[in-house]
Amino acid sequence: MIGHIAHVEGAPTPTVVLDATRLPGEEAQLRPVLTVAREWLAGNGQAHVLKMALVSPSDHPLFDLDYRFVQALPDALDSFDFRGSCGHSILASVVCAEERGWLPRLAPGGRVRVRVLNNGDHVVCEVDEARRRSGSFTVHFLQDAGVRMRDLLLTGRPTDQLPTDSGVYEASLVSMGNPYVFVDARELGITGEQELFGAGDEVYERLLRIREAAADMLHWPRSGAFPKVAALGAYEPGRLTVRAVSVPKWHPSVALTGTICLAAAAGVPGALPARLARQAGLNDSVVEIATASGDTAAKAFVTPAPDGSGDGSDDVLQWVSVSRKLARLTSPADITPLRDYRYQEDSACLPLTV
Repeated sequence: MIGHIAHVEGAPTPTVVLDATRLPGEEAQLRPVLTVAREWLAGNGQAHVLKMALVSPSDHPLFDLDYRFVQALPDALDSFDFRGSCGHSILASVVCAEERGWLPRLAPGGRVRVRVLNNGDHVVCEVDEARRRSGSFTVHFLQDAGVRMRDLLLTGRPTDQLPTDSGVYEASLVSMGNPYVFVDARELGITGEQELFGAGDEVYERLLRIREAAADMLHWPRSGAFPKVAALGAYEPGRLTVRAVSVPKWHPSVALTGTICLAAAAGVPGALPARLARQAGLNDSVVEIATASGDTAAKAFVTPAPDGSGDGSDDVLQWVSVSRKLARLTSPADITPLRDYRYQEDSACLPLTV
């Protein structure tokens, strides 16, 4: 099986993109195959590649690609999290799918429609610029029938109190694109933007403990990659400051799904991102975001509640968009042990090694 490795600007690691048509769909059968892929990556100087995308042309009439994300975990080569998604890896999949001939040649104004099998998301990648083996995109995360703002809250509450060994922290648990735990950086003792960007291991570990407390509240495994966690600050007028944790280190910027989730959460009444957005003077649906490696922005498209009443909790989120995301192919991945592998439903399945 020949895969591809692609990188998206702002992502913590590249993504290895594999042909899902040749792979099993069930986690139990898929895990050993992906373990072989990781062993090959590690043996070929690519052990840092922790994002895996399983992609195929979609048989659904409304979509171009079916996409499944797998987060490889650093503790062992056979350790994975099959939940959640990754917006950067979706874009990596698009440029790889073009290279494989699964898509027409990318051109400005073109749109690639992706069905995310992990969580049912519908994502439209609109081409802003197209070059050989790379492209710049505006990415739209659509809600099929719209979702009430209140329904983005994982616990049904705008904020929750999360107990850790270093104290109890107020946080908002929000899911859009991926589940996130948002914490006010001031609760971590951080009073400025550069202080947040320069925070080291002590703050990183505290955020991990907060993430684990959120996982406990949701009855999710602590050892997984989800929910994600990010610290927010309203230090400069007109923008929010964000520092997020990735696997297995600080995120160099913020995940695409984190940008999406934050923009949606900024419109949820009572949630911490909404409170901080108001403090920063962000009074419309565009959320300007400062990260350690540069600025970004996202726009949430929200329609009023059908009955025209309420505090905004029943307003309906239609989609969230992020612009100017650059993706590029970096190298093929000729994973030798899987070169001739094709999954079959019976015991005649080919071996994983040659």
